[in-house]
Order: sequence, then structure tokens, then C-alpha cells
Amino acid sequence: MEALTSSRVVPLQVPCRRLSSVSADFSRLEFKRYPCRSGRVSIMDHPKFLRPVSASVQPQELSALGHEGNVTPSKEILDLWRDVDAVCFDVDSTVCVDEGIDELAEFCGAGKAVAEWTARAMGGSVPFEEALAARLSLFKPSLSKVEEYLQKRPPRLSPGIEELVKKLRANKIDVYLISGGFRQMINPVASILGIPRENIFANNILFGNSGEFVGFDENEPTSRSGGKAKAVQQIRKGRLYKTMAMIGDGATDLEARKPGGADLFICYAGVQLREAVAAQADWLIFKFEPLINSLD
Repeated sequence: MEALTSSRVVPLQVPCRRLSSVSADFSRLEFKRYPCRSGRVSIMDHPKFLRPVSASVQPQELSALGHEGNVTPSKEILDLWRDVDAVCFDVDSTVCVDEGIDELAEFCGAGKAVAEWTARAMGGSVPFEEALAARLSLFKPSLSKVEEYLQKRPPRLSPGIEELVKKLRANKIDVYLISGGFRQMINPVASILGIPRENIFANNILFGNSGEFVGFDENEPTSRSGGKAKAVQQIRKGRLYKTMAMIGDGATDLEARKPGGADLFICYAGVQLREAVAAQADWLIFKFEPLINSLD
């Protein structure tokens, strides 16, 4: 990936209007209105998951974020979405609610430092390969540690993703996972969603004979800048798809929309809203329901 405009990650908060706010009921995730004293509202978590999961911002509140222009897709964009032959998903903060490498680093005791690098990489302010190498060097996960992590921390999928993938497959639309994360952590996700292993494009942690960390496979296209775009181009060339879409939250996902790659970039901001990326998306969503409903 070439470095894009630097971007900061912002919490999913919306200034309230007319002295009212939207808050989440933990038990039912229903939105209600109460007098607003702080001038801001926060999106709370859903009890389905063990840790907080950002809920979707309601479209009518998005004008305050400055991205209302691409929240409602044009007819051209809707037609592209309905005509797709294949959809490529980012995994971290899109299919799953976590950034996998951040979670693994936290499990290994280096969460904060690694998360700072992740924010820079996803915003596009540093080359991806530089950020990947720097993050891994901070905690050097062994094979046993990765296996322990996978056993104790199963994947946490974003709300609606299982239904969307099911709908795509029912409509004979192929689904791919393209990630700067690691195969070791993405394989379980693919199994849950029924996505074949050959439809995974991701990085691979390398271990020595004793299971010690020795690096990562630099031959994987997703290990470097522009890698997701190359992966999409490779898929398209090999399968002769007419129309492809890329769905993700980061600068590396946006890059996949280029000649010979994805025709459509949909920014999913249900977990993280990256402003520079969202501003350049063909369609900005905070939940997967609009995509599901538009395929009916």
C-alpha cells in the first residue's frame, strides 16, 4: 500500500441535536431519547459479546460527522452492488470486531504499543510492511502462544456478518477474506462463515523448529503496501469476475479499488470510523443490514 492521507481513528460519537441524545439499552440495544447535558452521545456495547462491541450509528445522525454524502448510495452504486460476482472482505474491524494482531499482542503483554502502530497503519500514515514488522518485533509470538490464544479467545464476529455472507452465497456470489492479519487467526473465522481456505489471502507467521517466532512470510502480497489491491487483481484475473466489491475499514482496503481490482469500495465503520477512508468510500455503512436488504 502506498501511504494515504494520515487519518485518526475517532470514537463513534455524535453531537446531539435539540437537547436530545441516543443511548443504548444494554439488554435490548434499543435506542431511546433522554435530555442531553454533556452535548455528546456514545454508542454502547451489545451483551452478545464478552467485551464491548460498537453498535451502529443511525444514518439520520451522520450529518454531524460530515460523511452524509456517501451514506445513502446512488443508483449507480446500488446497481454495482447488486451486480457483483464476488465480494472481498477485510477481517479485522470488519468481519471481526477486533484488530487481531492487537488482541494477540495484548494477550502476550504488548497491547498498547502494538495498537498504536495499528492505528498508524490503518490510517495510511506509514507503509504497511513497516508497521507489520514493527508490531511483530514488539512481542514475537511463539507457536505455543498463538495456539493458546486461539483456544482461549475464539473469533468475535461483527453483528450481521454471518447473515450477509449467507445471503451472498445464496445469491451465488463468491466471498473472499483479504487481510493484513494472519492465517493462523483467520482460518477459524473462515470455518464459521463457510468460506473455503483457498479464498483466504492473508499473512503467515513463521516459526522455527522449536516453535519460536522467526518472522513472517514476506512473499504474501498482503504483507506489504498495495498488497490487498494486488490480491484483488489476482483474484479477478484468475476467475474472470465482471464486478467485484471490497468491504473494509482501512486505507489498505480503499486501495483495492483501482483498475483491474475492485469496482466498488464499501467502508464499514461499525467498529472504527477512519475519517479519511470514509470520505473516499463509494458507500459508507455502520451496519451490514443495508447491504443485506439491498440484495432482496
